[in-house]
Amino acid sequence: MAKIKLEYIWLDGYEPTQNLRSKTKVEEHEDFKGTLAEIGNWSFDGSSTRQAEGGSSDCLLVPVAIYPDPTRLNGYLVMTEVMNADGTPHASNGRATIDDDGDFWFGFEQEYFIMDTKTLLPLGFPIGGYPAPQGMYYCSVGGKNTHGRQLVEEHADLCIAAGINFEGINQEVACGQWEFQLFAKGAKQAGDEIWIARYLLDRLTEAYGYYIEYHPKPVKGDWNGSGMHANFSNTTLRTCGSKETYDKICEAFRPVAKEHIAVYGAYNDQRLTGLHETASINDFSYGVSDRGASIRIPIITVEKGWKGWLEDRRPASNGDPYKISARIIKTVNSANV
Repeated sequence: MAKIKLEYIWLDGYEPTQNLRSKTKVEEHEDFKGTLAEIGNWSFDGSSTRQAEGGSSDCLLVPVAIYPDPTRLNGYLVMTEVMNADGTPHASNGRATIDDDGDFWFGFEQEYFIMDTKTLLPLGFPIGGYPAPQGMYYCSVGGKNTHGRQLVEEHADLCIAAGINFEGINQEVACGQWEFQLFAKGAKQAGDEIWIARYLLDRLTEAYGYYIEYHPKPVKGDWNGSGMHANFSNTTLRTCGSKETYDKICEAFRPVAKEHIAVYGAYNDQRLTGLHETASINDFSYGVSDRGASIRIPIITVEKGWKGWLEDRRPASNGDPYKISARIIKTVNSANV
């Protein structure tokens, strides 16, 4: 019998932005295969996470995905859903709102700032001043313009070792700002993998004296904010071959623009200004290869005869991928194409 470490991970009930929480369960298993079928539910004190009252504080953790933990011997990362004591989804459970049988594919582009715990500033920012203006940081190389690469490379290796479908990294437009990309077939799986990737990134910063800032506009002024662009498709978008169908789906987003913004992340109004490669939060637009639009139609989609995907550029970096994908799926399905 071997002892294994199961890190149960969940989202708390804080508003307007939920936080990751986790705790370790040590179990003895013989020939553990790392599957959900081999592990059970757990519970936690919801009164400490704004998910229950003290007089009836137990909330359930129901495992939904499991990954090898690359940093622990015999360790596994267990993504869970929070349920009420009666087994119904907790009000904070965005995953339970997703209506998808796997037809929808999602690719998320997660932007973030790496912050120094001593200065509380993004890497590369001097105390009491500013680094050189934007221009040379995006996809840069060299110590003058590139800050935090060691952390970013280590995070990429951890995600790949955990079996996450990790697709890339790059330094972003602002100083100390980076991005990673994930792709999954199925909205729930895509959300699971973003949260596990965020967990690995957050935990990794503990060894560096850094922390990750997911606020969509942590540095005011002429600096890019951080988003989590949502690339999505379903069978219709992947196969239709019709500009008219794409237009109809895009137009379905127009009358529910406010409903989307409501679940796309807090403080997004500070980022969606119409500047820095964003559309205004007060407008809705779409266009081919237009990074200043609410929804971008990739040029590759057009070149392939209107067979591909769409990119919603409005979600903020601190958004919940579960809630974002649930809203996108609902709107696409409403187009009735």
